[in-house]
Amino acid sequence: MLYLIRDRLVRCEKNELGSCLKKGEQYVAVLTPDQWAEHKDRFEMGIDMELNISEIHGTKLEVNFDSLTGSFAIPDRADLSGDDRKFAFAMDEKGVVFIDDSHTVEGLIEKIRTAKFWRFPSLERFLYDFLEMIVHEDLLLMERYERDLDKVEKEILNGADSECLKHINLVRGDVRELRINYEQLIDLGQELEENENNFFKEENLRYFHLFLNRMARLYDVAGALRDYTMQLSDLYKSQIDMKQNRIMTVLTVVTAIFMPLTLIVGWYGMNFVYMPELQSPFGYPAVIVVCLLIVLISLIFFRKKKWL
Repeated sequence: MLYLIRDRLVRCEKNELGSCLKKGEQYVAVLTPDQWAEHKDRFEMGIDMELNISEIHGTKLEVNFDSLTGSFAIPDRADLSGDDRKFAFAMDEKGVVFIDDSHTVEGLIEKIRTAKFWRFPSLERFLYDFLEMIVHEDLLLMERYERDLDKVEKEILNGADSECLKHINLVRGDVRELRINYEQLIDLGQELEENENNFFKEENLRYFHLFLNRMARLYDVAGALRDYTMQLSDLYKSQIDMKQNRIMTVLTVVTAIFMPLTLIVGWYGMNFVYMPELQSPFGYPAVIVVCLLIVLISLIFFRKKKWL
């Protein structure tokens, strides 16, 4: 599929590929790896790029003598822990060719074709809109994560279980994937803004600068969310520690109360014949009263110390 960059993207039919390229207008092409192998000479980029989409591991751009080549690995926003959407590209001052067999690029380009009209059309403006389309819903995604984490914080303070910690870890993993992707997109944007091969007009480099500013903001927001998840993890652990401390306090108090009672039980459990209390009619009641006094005094003491 080939599109010409005019006031909007104009689709060129497959059988008109050669004639569309000869018009000298800037273009956007989407080919499968097999189609790229068959038609790459028509684009006259002077590169011999052997592609294996499965070997793409990140988003990057490489500057060649007379072209720019690279790849995209875009995390699926619906399932950030799943497989990335991967495709490659090659470009020069005449246009850009995407090599993709997953229909990811076609979907993005169709959104641009139906929604974007340009007063000053150019390859740089298309690249800006394409990169923006990749991340255009990410701020809403971050806001949703933040609302979820706010709910988790309230649940933790109300004594939530381990499911909260699992949710926090899932959000942290998703944010980490996004942050890595932002880092790679920032590197790619900086290479485009550098314009080492002078493929882009000087006045149009502002588009890449705008994109870099947005990526920096998203990167900072992702960093803040990552820090928030770490704070919530610490809060969860502190809540668990507080619960354990309360339990240990109760056990310590109970143990402290029963220690003198155990001493009395052990004392009067000894089988000595000449124990005067054994013959006293008030011995049993007296021991009971002493035990109750010990318990009462201990409770009053612990209450004043605020251990209960």
